[in-house]
Amino acid sequence: MDRARRAGVRVIYTQDWHMKQDPEFNIWGEHAVAGTWGAEIVDELKPTEEDFVVKKLRYDAFFGTSLDYYLDVKGIRTLVIIGTVANICVLHTAGSAALRWYSIVVPKDSVSALNEFDYYAFLRQVDFLYRGVVTPSDGIIFK
Repeated sequence: MDRARRAGVRVIYTQDWHMKQDPEFNIWGEHAVAGTWGAEIVDELKPTEEDFVVKKLRYDAFFGTSLDYYLDVKGIRTLVIIGTVANICVLHTAGSAALRWYSIVVPKDSVSALNEFDYYAFLRQVDFLYRGVVTPSDGIIFK
């Protein structure tokens, strides 16, 4: 993120932000309840005042949020997508971006998964289905 910021790239955070008794808790258990410690971004990754934070309701950061509007207003057409969990939140956000004709780049060393199979399935989907660029993070050149 430091390298991106130095290059003038806008940094956008997606933050799990669930209401109490969210139906998703039936799948994953209670987590990231709005306004609680568990929903906060860890200190080591805290956003700056220039960053944009999207409070996401579901796996896909576009679903029910202002993310697409923000990207449009800022003229952003290429997204470098990092995060956790690869085959769930990261994949659904990447897929949703691709379906909106954004170019997507995934630094493969900046994504985590619950297991190796899920990780490689995610990389395959990004490359094959969404035609994203999969590269090590040091292979990204910010212009």
